[in-house]
Amino acid sequence: MTNPAIRAATIRRRPLILFVLGMGRSGTSALTRVLSLCGAALPNELLGANDGNPLGHWEPQSAIDLNDDILSQHGATWYDPSLRLQGEVIIGEEHRAAHLNGIEAFLRALPEAPLLVIKEPRITALASLWFEAARQAGFSIAVTIPVRHPGEVVASLAARDQVSPQLSSALWLKYNMLAERQSRELPRTFVEYPALLRDWRAEVARIAAALAIDLSTRNEAEIDDFLRQDLRRQRQEGISEIFGTTWVSQVYTALCAAARGELLDASLMDEVFESYRASERGFRIALEDFRTRFYVVSDTRKPNVTKLIQAVAGRDSEVLRSCLRSQWYREHNPDLTAARVDPYEHWVVHGSNEGRLPCADPISLLERLLQERATRPATPARAGQAG
Repeated sequence: MTNPAIRAATIRRRPLILFVLGMGRSGTSALTRVLSLCGAALPNELLGANDGNPLGHWEPQSAIDLNDDILSQHGATWYDPSLRLQGEVIIGEEHRAAHLNGIEAFLRALPEAPLLVIKEPRITALASLWFEAARQAGFSIAVTIPVRHPGEVVASLAARDQVSPQLSSALWLKYNMLAERQSRELPRTFVEYPALLRDWRAEVARIAAALAIDLSTRNEAEIDDFLRQDLRRQRQEGISEIFGTTWVSQVYTALCAAARGELLDASLMDEVFESYRASERGFRIALEDFRTRFYVVSDTRKPNVTKLIQAVAGRDSEVLRSCLRSQWYREHNPDLTAARVDPYEHWVVHGSNEGRLPCADPISLLERLLQERATRPATPARAGQAG
């Protein structure tokens, strides 16, 4: 079989989009920025830096908005660990055409350049739409997939969004498996995040050779300054298998081997994918059945979780403040960003009464708030109050 990269190099006469696919927090921003400093053009109007990514995300805000709209129309967000959109949900022709038109309009507005790089984590869940729209818009396609230790990704999501290890691990599996599965027929490379930080020149040379692209126009001093070792805030060694399987270890081992130039074990990846699909669907249906048929609680008796969180947090909780100013809360409450209000002040006055959850895992948040409360200095009683 002809190597996809060689085949692409011989027939490519159209501008090339290099999609950075995979799991967020895996070095996607770092890899994208390095590629842009090696000659690949970036889209316009990029999402700026924040506490989660102090050196920038390097992803287009309009693509984020576009993908969020598509996902929400089909009952999903980036934090959805299910594979419903990869088989269960049937997107009608009218909706599909509208999605493709929206993506194609975005792509046609990209800067004119022979090589562009696009990173937006939600694209991995919607790759079939993006690839089809890119071809319709006259682009060739290639893919690069950064690989990072799952434990580091779990720790990074916990620090940024207060996501549980269970959800983080499921998302790591989902997005890495989808990135690999949906790029098999395309020119592609895998890049280990630590290797990029350790020797970006070798990794860029390997990417350029594998994909037959020109990455020789380099701002080496800026890359060296950008790829500081403190970018890698989380460092892990052992892998925690929290699903009672070795799925995470198997996928990570296979992707690392591919990043070292070894043959990727596609049959193993397929086996894990199908096992994950069957398990997540089965447990999802079982949980939905339980909630809708056997745990019916009247509205007057439903516990108000947000008010409980507010009562436990008290005033000036740093744990709660961190949640409400996180990327997760901003993404799930875009009206607050548009209104340019302080999310913490808004939540204390309005958000808790509106039922806005501060994070993806409110039970874990309550545990952290209780720990914070236990270590908080007691407030002296006011004069005239009982001691």
